[in-house]
Amino acid sequence: ALLVFVVANVATAASGALFKPGNWYEGLNHPPFRPPNWLFGPVWTVLYCMIAAAGFLVWREAGWSGAALPLAVYFAHLVLNFAWSALFFGARRPDWAFWEVIALWMSIVATIAVFAPLSTVAAWLLVPYLAWVSFAGFLNWALWRLNPQVLPGPDDASR
Repeated sequence: ALLVFVVANVATAASGALFKPGNWYEGLNHPPFRPPNWLFGPVWTVLYCMIAAAGFLVWREAGWSGAALPLAVYFAHLVLNFAWSALFFGARRPDWAFWEVIALWMSIVATIAVFAPLSTVAAWLLVPYLAWVSFAGFLNWALWRLNPQVLPGPDDASR
């Protein structure tokens, strides 16, 4: 079962490899609080390990059938996590990505809430993730506001 959670998180993390920041991202106006690019990889690696461990702990406590709802919420939140990179870097839509990161944030809160009765440790393992996504959401908002020129206009049918 641990392998299932690790693979699910590796697949989620793959969105960062599929939709890379690249020159488009580097060409944006960045807020002064933007972390250095090298920091994102290590932070996300640690977070994905914690997310996988949290899912595994809940499974170990209640099994697939005993934790059906919490694990459904967990796997749904991973889909939202994957989607953010596709929207921000793939579609180059900081506006859409901002609204999506709000949904992701709410799904993390929901995951913590449904995990807590089954495993307090699992719920706490997700708190740093929630904090990072809170910061990432603020960074996303700042990038959106600082770069109105990156959004397609009404005559831009290419997007």
